[in-house]
Amino acid sequence: MPINRVILIGRLTRDPELRYTPSGVAVTQFTLAVDRPFTNQENKREADFIPIVSWRQLAETCANYLRKGRLTAVEGRLQVRSYDNNEGRRVYVTEVIADNVRFLESPNRESGGSNQHSTGAGNTSRRNDADPFADDGRPIDISDDDLPY
Repeated sequence: MPINRVILIGRLTRDPELRYTPSGVAVTQFTLAVDRPFTNQENKREADFIPIVSWRQLAETCANYLRKGRLTAVEGRLQVRSYDNNEGRRVYVTEVIADNVRFLESPNRESGGSNQHSTGAGNTSRRNDADPFADDGRPIDISDDDLPY
């Protein structure tokens, strides 16, 4: 049985772009910058820039709550599609179709709030009053050995 699941954690490179199809279905696109788990020859981390697409209510929720720079987790499936551009050349696009997006930081950093929104196929939202990972503006120092994958 084939499996196509992707889980990513990264930061938005720009605000999400919300549009509607001609039939009125919401679709949001954004790009997630995901650090690679190793450093390059200059001892710097590189990142991959992954295009994310969300649909319907999830698209509207992402457009309302996500902003450039926010730490976000995305779960979905990898999709490769193609089209012919204006020059008649075939263009291939690889993107993640999100079915669950978790907002890992408070939307208003200055307020010191601790909201954590999770939304997905079940279309749920929740608030955690005691967030142990409340954003204090500093990166979290986690060794690669501490990660379960």
